[in-house]
Amino acid sequence: MAKAVAKPKPAKTGEPVLLSGGNPQIAKGYGDAPVQAYIAAMPGWKSDVGRKIDALITKTVPGVKKAVKWNSPLYGIEEGRWFLGVHVFAKYVKVAFFEGAKLKPEPPVASKQQHVRYFHIHENDAIDETQFAKWVKQASKLPGEKM
Repeated sequence: MAKAVAKPKPAKTGEPVLLSGGNPQIAKGYGDAPVQAYIAAMPGWKSDVGRKIDALITKTVPGVKKAVKWNSPLYGIEEGRWFLGVHVFAKYVKVAFFEGAKLKPEPPVASKQQHVRYFHIHENDAIDETQFAKWVKQASKLPGEKM
């Protein structure tokens, strides 16, 4: 018997399509525009979190490269090599540091992938902007993940 595949719910006219967990479906693209479209489509409080972390990354790493691939914003020093990704889940926003195991201190959430560490942001969480910026700065100096 064929396994049923969940299809995205159709959006009302003018609204973005939200995939499983509320992750926005945004076309693949490079530069700031697709990332801003993704952030604008993040549901509810998550959009404010998206704007805040995008601003922190942009301030911490002048000239950072941006893209949306696999319905997730990516940030890197050079196009095609990414040090950080963002993804929306039902109850939190996940920031993935692709070489997070090399950061000091390590971001708090482990991954099944040896080098990846996550930082989860839930509704009403206060973001330690100083620590977040330190992680971003360290991550930007490591060889990015080729994607």
